[in-house]
Amino acid sequence: MHPRNVWHAMAGPGFLLSAWPWRAAGYLLSGAVTGAVALVMIAATAAAGAVLALVLVGVPLLVLVALAGIPVAWVERRRMRLIDADPAVDPHRAPLAHGLWAWLTTRTREQATWRELGHALLFAVVLWPVDALVVAVALLCPLSMAATPLLMATVGGGQETKVLKQWTVTTWPSALAIAVLGVVLLMLGGYALGVVAGARSGLTRLLIAPGEAELGTRVVELTRSRLRLVDAFEAERRRIERDLHDGAQQRLVGLTMTLGLARLDAPAGPVADQLAKAHREADEVLAELRELIRGIHPKVLSDHGLPAAVADAADRSAIPVDVDLALSGRLPQAVEAAAYFVVREALTNVARHSGASRAEVSGGHRDGRLFLQVRDNGRGGADTGAGTGLTGLADRVAALDGRISLSSPPGGPTLLRVEIPCVRTDRSA
Repeated sequence: MHPRNVWHAMAGPGFLLSAWPWRAAGYLLSGAVTGAVALVMIAATAAAGAVLALVLVGVPLLVLVALAGIPVAWVERRRMRLIDADPAVDPHRAPLAHGLWAWLTTRTREQATWRELGHALLFAVVLWPVDALVVAVALLCPLSMAATPLLMATVGGGQETKVLKQWTVTTWPSALAIAVLGVVLLMLGGYALGVVAGARSGLTRLLIAPGEAELGTRVVELTRSRLRLVDAFEAERRRIERDLHDGAQQRLVGLTMTLGLARLDAPAGPVADQLAKAHREADEVLAELRELIRGIHPKVLSDHGLPAAVADAADRSAIPVDVDLALSGRLPQAVEAAAYFVVREALTNVARHSGASRAEVSGGHRDGRLFLQVRDNGRGGADTGAGTGLTGLADRVAALDGRISLSSPPGGPTLLRVEIPCVRTDRSA
C-alpha cells in the first residue's frame, strides 16, 4: 500500500530511495518562501493601514490584515499535499447571500478566520525561519560537504577548497573523507526533513483544518440543507400536479365534451368522421395527461396517504399484487413520496422484467422508521445497476437518510427492502 503521508513513509523501508525526502524538502523550502512573502505583505499592509487609519483610508487595509489568514491558509492546505495525501478540509461556510458585505460578515463571525489569522502570524514570524534553517542544516550543508572533491577539482584547481566556508581542505584524502561524511549526514538529514515536515504539517492541520466538532456541525447543517431541498422539490412537484390538474386537464375535459356534442349534432359524412377522430385523439391525450399527472405526484397520495396510493398502484399493475401496509396516520410528505415512487418503480420492473405471476407489497412503521418490502415470485437476477430505474430512487431515499437493499438470487424470489427514518404526522388534523 502506498504511504498516505511522510510519517507512514518513514516507518517503511526504502524511505531514502523514495521521493518522500525530496517532497519533505520541497514542503519546507516552499514554506520558507511563502512565510517570507506573508511576513512582508502582512507587515507592509499593517504599517500602511496604521499610518492611514487617521484619515479612514487605512481602515480597509486593517481589515485586509485581519483577513490575511484566509489566503495564507488556502495556500497551506494545498502545500500540505506534498507530504500528506489526506486533504485538509476548508472550514469556511458559504455566505447565505451574494456580495462582498455578506462574505465579510460571514468570515468575521467564524472562529476559523481568527484561528487562521493566528496561524498566519505564527507562520510569518516563527515557522518559516525554522523551515529555512532545517533545509539549510539537513540538506544544503551535507550536499556542500559531499561536493567537496568536485569543488576542490574545479574551483580550487586541485589544491584546496573551503568546507562550508569555514575550514580549508588541502589534501585529497581529507576531501574524500569529508565527502563521505557529507553523504552520511545527507542520509540522516533525509529523516530529519521527514520528521520536521511531518511535525509542521501536523501543526498546520491543527491550526487551520476543522476539528471533529466543527465537522460534525457541518454534517448536521448539510443534512438539514439536503432535507430542505427534498421538501422544496416535493412542494414543487405538488404545485405542478395541481396546475396541470386544475388547468390543462380541465380544459381538455371541456374540449372533449365539446367535440362529443359536436359529433352528435353533425350529420353523417366526412365532417362527422373528422369530429369522431378528433374526439378519440382528445380522449387519448386526456388519458396520457392523467397518467403524467399521476407520475408527477398522484393526487391520491396527497389526499389519502401512502397506503391508498400504493393500493392504487397495485390496482393498475399488470400482474396481481397483494398489499399489506400497517400504517396509521400520515408520514412526512417527502417520505411518502419517496416510498410511493420506489414501490411504483419496483412494480413496473416486476411486470416488465421478472416473469413473475404475483407480487406482494408489505410494510409498516415502527421504532421511528418506515419499512417497506416488495417481493415477487419471478426468475430473479435483478441488478440495481442494470438500468432498472432504482438507482435514482435510491439516491432520493438516501437524501432522507434511508436505504434500499435488493436481494435477487437467480431463480428468485426477488425482495426489495426500503427503510426510511421518520415520525408519524397527521397533516389533515
